[in-house]
Amino acid sequence: MPDDRRWYENTATAEQRRRFAGFHRVGSDLGRKFRVAMVLYAILAAVSWFTLDGKILIGGRLVELRLIPLVVIGGFALRTVMAMKAERIRRGDK
Repeated sequence: MPDDRRWYENTATAEQRRRFAGFHRVGSDLGRKFRVAMVLYAILAAVSWFTLDGKILIGGRLVELRLIPLVVIGGFALRTVMAMKAERIRRGDK
């Protein structure tokens, strides 16, 4: 009975090692995810630009409604770019 348990623990440990080994290969995955994120931000910005219309009063001035989501999406995109740059600096890439 103890041998069966030991076999199970060794199998589970080997599987965990295989799974965790994949987490260390983040270089190529990180670049791919970054490109996908930027494309999705661009698509989201284009969709919001073409679907929103109208003007709202902010601070006594009329502002186009489509500019507000673009500012928010731009902030998210900037944050993503800064996080990517920080990760490259941590890894020592240029």
